Amino acid sequence: MDWGRAKNVLIYSFLLLNLLLCYQLWVDLREQVSANLDFTSLSDSTQQIMEQKDIRILCPIPAATPELPDLTYRYSAVEGGGAVKLDRPVDSKLIFSFTELSGELKSQIPDIGSYRFDPLESEVGRFVLHPLVDGKWPLFSVRLELIYDNQKIVAYRRPQIDLGEGGKGEAQKVLPASKALGSLIEKFFPQGAAVKEIELGYYGELFNSESQVAAPMWRFMLEDGKSYYVNGISADIISPKTSE
Repeated sequence: MDWGRAKNVLIYSFLLLNLLLCYQLWVDLREQVSANLDFTSLSDSTQQIMEQKDIRILCPIPAATPELPDLTYRYSAVEGGGAVKLDRPVDSKLIFSFTELSGELKSQIPDIGSYRFDPLESEVGRFVLHPLVDGKWPLFSVRLELIYDNQKIVAYRRPQIDLGEGGKGEAQKVLPASKALGSLIEKFFPQGAAVKEIELGYYGELFNSESQVAAPMWRFMLEDGKSYYVNGISADIISPKTSE
């Protein structure tokens, strides 16, 4: 048997396989980018307004339109708004590895694994996390705050919340993110606005009552820190951090 020739055949076969895999990866990435960054999904008039107002989109436009219900849940604020001091401070750099952070804090905050870190709402001295509905959709209006000092997480502040399975309404298909974005561009975004993040989740105003209702919402975060919420069913627009 000619081992040299056999070795060459194997080498060429592996090279060909790698080329095929690279090509498939390139095709998959191209399709994903085409689906998420399809600015042609915006109307011609919206694109013209974008140019006139110098509005920039710095993130992908999600293409998914899942069916989601309204959510009824129980919520109560922490009495006095006070923070709970950790028995053992945790190195705050672990926030950049949420799995590792959850493991470090689980003994003191048992359900922290059901929350997601929100870097865009976090600020100096506190990290913000939101509870997840069905383990996927963040409930933007509810916050778990991890308070840190000298690079150590030393305390936390959280509301009392119950996301029971019995509080869900009828599921409806949410409107496309591109349509919600179009409305904001045409009517709400200021000159020179830059959209930093677009995410689907839940949002509801918090009142002093036991039962709360949250609706599926597209959240649009601007580079200057302002946030806009568009109801995924009714298309109503909320901008809680602005005067509009």
